Amino acid sequence: MTHPFRRSAVTLAVALTLPAAALCAAPAEATLNTTKQLTEWPRLRSAIPRDAALEARVAEIVGKMTLAQKIGQMTQAEIKSVKPAEVTQYYLGSVLNGGSSKPNNDKHAAISDWLTLADSFYDASMATDMAIKVPVIWGTDAVHGHNNAFGATIFPHNIGLGAARDPALVGDIGVATGKAVRASGIAWVFGPTVAVVRDDRWGRAYEGFSEDPVLVKSYAGVYVKGLQGAFKDDANVIASIKHYMGDGGTQNGVNAGVTRASEREMMNIHAAGYFSGLEAGAQTVMASFNSWYDTQNKQDHGKLHGDKRMLTGILKDKMGFDGLVVTDWNGIGEVAGCRNDSCAQAINAGIDMVMVPDDWKAFIRNTTADVEAGRIPMARIDDAVTRILRVKLRAGLFGQRPSANPYAGKADALQARELGRRAVRESLVLLKNEGPALPLAASTRRILVVGKAADNMMHQTGGWALTWQGTANTNADFPNADTVLAGIRQAVGDAKVSYSLDAKGVDPAQFDAVIAVIGEGPYAEGDGDIVPAGTLRHSSRYPEDLAVLQAVHGKGKPVITVLMSGRPLWVNDLMNLSDTFIAAWLPGSEGKGVSDLLVAGSNGKRYDFRGKLSFSWPKEACQTALNVGDVNYAPLFAYGYGLSSKQRSHLGRLDERYPLAGCSASNTYPLFGQADRASFPLQLRAGADVKLLGADLNATVTVPGASASVVQIKTQQDARLVTWTGPATFEAKGARTLALPLEASKDGVLRFDTIVEKAPTGKVAIGMLCSTAACGQPLDATRVFARLAGKGKQVVKIPLACFTAKGADLARVDTPFSVTAGAGFAAAFGNVDVIAGAARAADAVRCEDLQ
Repeated sequence: MTHPFRRSAVTLAVALTLPAAALCAAPAEATLNTTKQLTEWPRLRSAIPRDAALEARVAEIVGKMTLAQKIGQMTQAEIKSVKPAEVTQYYLGSVLNGGSSKPNNDKHAAISDWLTLADSFYDASMATDMAIKVPVIWGTDAVHGHNNAFGATIFPHNIGLGAARDPALVGDIGVATGKAVRASGIAWVFGPTVAVVRDDRWGRAYEGFSEDPVLVKSYAGVYVKGLQGAFKDDANVIASIKHYMGDGGTQNGVNAGVTRASEREMMNIHAAGYFSGLEAGAQTVMASFNSWYDTQNKQDHGKLHGDKRMLTGILKDKMGFDGLVVTDWNGIGEVAGCRNDSCAQAINAGIDMVMVPDDWKAFIRNTTADVEAGRIPMARIDDAVTRILRVKLRAGLFGQRPSANPYAGKADALQARELGRRAVRESLVLLKNEGPALPLAASTRRILVVGKAADNMMHQTGGWALTWQGTANTNADFPNADTVLAGIRQAVGDAKVSYSLDAKGVDPAQFDAVIAVIGEGPYAEGDGDIVPAGTLRHSSRYPEDLAVLQAVHGKGKPVITVLMSGRPLWVNDLMNLSDTFIAAWLPGSEGKGVSDLLVAGSNGKRYDFRGKLSFSWPKEACQTALNVGDVNYAPLFAYGYGLSSKQRSHLGRLDERYPLAGCSASNTYPLFGQADRASFPLQLRAGADVKLLGADLNATVTVPGASASVVQIKTQQDARLVTWTGPATFEAKGARTLALPLEASKDGVLRFDTIVEKAPTGKVAIGMLCSTAACGQPLDATRVFARLAGKGKQVVKIPLACFTAKGADLARVDTPFSVTAGAGFAAAFGNVDVIAGAARAADAVRCEDLQ
């Protein structure tokens, strides 16, 4: 990794890459702020210092606790897997709601439902037999507003806030978010994310403010202060800076992958947000899923959840953090040799509270056994509990029922719409300005609006919006919100605006201007990753956006394109079809913040573009590691670029060439998994009854003879558990054929992850099939699944030659994964792909075992 503060290379690169006129009109921030390079981890001074009386109180409580009570305090369970009475029974210290979890499993749960459940958990924690009763604390991922709560204002994701270049705005958003979260009875926010994003293929790139550690540092502290303050205000909630550490720097942008960096790079790049966040008084830190390989010392630290050097040596001892460290979802299960319900190494490394959503009872049993056997010292348990109690006391949770908060149960506390609208206006970046002056005058006679994202809240809000991935949402799920189309219509009047999703059958020549609103579909961690072989070319994943611009371009009317995305993308082809091009990121619920910059309202008020890129914009489709300060830095638009409406660009025609075979020599071709859930969607089939499993990760889908629900094999919600009671088929079926390259077809394997929970009582067949014509017979996999029963996580590799030997025509296959059972059988399936060159691997299934 190249160090990000080599200014001479940056200055030269900016001069070489920006069109001359654009460089003069809108000079990029060619250098980062001068920052002294650290060679040692600093000792930080928290805004919330130690208090002798509080420490004495903590010691008193810990001294009167039993081992069961202490381990209970260290346990965090998911609200779908725990009842209030169990909080009493097991002395649980915390609960959480996952990204798709709500009271009563109701996406539209009222604020009163949240508060009632919060009170129930609190009351249960006050009903234990502890000598001094300790309140339970509820945590939630409020990452762009209280995004899990129905009707709440959803702010732009962090990538947009980074472009706004407005720390005070971020502080105000923190305050508003805290108020909304308190209204629902919750006191702990898992945020802000302070990742310094180094590869835009990472599916969580939008959770980061910037690729620049200086900008991240300038935001992290004020965001923490907005959320948390000094716990003197009723709106304050506990903040959790995450994900510690290096989550934004994984190789190839792979979620939960390996961050290859020296300790000095960790210190000067990835730690920036932790320095200001901890100094602002952040009371909790969430450990990261990624691993760390120290490139200077050639040391593999393994998963951060089990790294004592990082969690204790650096965070607690060197930087002086005295709050609590919480895991991510089942994070201890990521550590080598550990499981979701057992990991002495993680606790010994410095984990204080364990997010173990479903297996929390087993975790309590196993951790108790580890302590009694001496595998975890009692001193480490006491330290963890001390930290948990310290945070709860500092936050004023003792003696405070959630409903006692002045904001509790008040629906209007969820609303900060004007603040959200201003945040949107400040975040938009004008990249190309060669069309009509914006905003369009109110006197404009007729406007044609096209594109899938113009009237779609799901695209506007992105991931972490009512559901984890942000999918399976409709406009009706956001009652206090406006789409971009709604904003345009209100500004200029319905009669002047026509809308077409795909521009088919519409003549753009009949309008004064065309506004196209396009973008990425919603995604969150895992699902949003662009695989190493993939490119940053937006049109490769969303060809419908290219088609809509082709339909309106060249018709004699200006085309103004608004791109909603969670990262910079290679969009040269789309820019060439546009007179004006705007990066709108993921603006959230307030679409009028976008329309404010597109059209002038009848009141004549006009706003101008203020946003500046906080991420460098790629010139080539494979510029995946593109960060200001890199040697040979050559973006299309440099870090800090952004035009005002008065500044014209002169881009000329951009190069549209891109590598058809992708960006790397990767031999993996995803069929269904975290990287690609769209090409071959899953479905259950029983005769003529066919049901798509869909994007709702909370739903259980049933057909006669089988049901499927979401489970985890490797990472959160990455698999489907299928339970057969009679004849039915579970399959991945697409609208296109498999289209494998020759090397994959010749010596490849069909690979998938599985956990066989119940051995088959009848025949189980697996196939690669065609829907238009017969092309081969399924293979009998009964023996394979029978021998995997009860053995936990397994990877199955079936040579493609086994299928072709039975007549499969890989060139025509559109159902590359099909499992049919005729009787009792239960197995989880996930992460299905084809791997070239793996047919001769020692762990590949032999074709004779499939007869």
